[in-house]
Amino acid sequence: MKRSLRELGKYLYLYVIFIKNCLIAQMEYRTNFLISVFIECAFLFSKILYIIVVFKAGVAINGLTPHAILMFIGSYTMITGIMDAIYFPNVSRIPQYIRTGDLDLYITKPVSLQFLVSFRYFDFGLAVPNVIAGLIMVVVAWSRLDVAANLLNIAGYIFYTSIGIVLTYPLLFIPSLLSFWTVKTKSIYEIIWSIWDFNNMPMGIYGKWIQRFGTFIFPIFLVTNFAPMFVMDLLNPIYLIWAIAAPVLFIFILRVIWKVAIRSYTSASS
Repeated sequence: MKRSLRELGKYLYLYVIFIKNCLIAQMEYRTNFLISVFIECAFLFSKILYIIVVFKAGVAINGLTPHAILMFIGSYTMITGIMDAIYFPNVSRIPQYIRTGDLDLYITKPVSLQFLVSFRYFDFGLAVPNVIAGLIMVVVAWSRLDVAANLLNIAGYIFYTSIGIVLTYPLLFIPSLLSFWTVKTKSIYEIIWSIWDFNNMPMGIYGKWIQRFGTFIFPIFLVTNFAPMFVMDLLNPIYLIWAIAAPVLFIFILRVIWKVAIRSYTSASS
């Protein structure tokens, strides 16, 4: 137990160092940082257009009022910012590591290889606009809904948001491992980002089969939908259980595929 805690402490300390170094690097080239923020704000503006359309229509969709839909959009926006900061800068580099041979160098490091390729980089420019805007949307929507902002609801929202953030890790990294067997992964990423954008609106607007696929097969809806649904008392018992089981299952699947991928890896320098 003590050894496990020491290992956890070591990796947390190492991750803090990674974040610190990334912040220093981004501040060294502040123009690039500001451009990154500006570009992300432009994407954010396109998301806001959804909100404008929803409120102009002023109609309920499957019982969800415009303010309820705003909470879903805000949750999506906030988690997208976190995903862009933590996961995207790393998952996008995996094909490059394999193609250029940088993975050879990482293999020699005295820490987990999966940890290095998963969390080496952190992007503040991509995170700041989305996290701030998403949080504002959620707070505004919550204040306009007939939902109590009590300790249970706040804790539940944070809990299911955290589960969504954890689940995002295997959902993004499992497809990236195809880079170990093929160099043509661009189309796969485009499909993943398109599926990710399905979360921009509540899953209740889609048909039943799409909801089931996006909840149980490729549980993208769990990432951003379950937290608002908990607050609005829309989660049934099956969803409550699956929300806890899904991250464990998909991280296990990721770990299995990762081990197979590493065994099949051929050094670029060999």
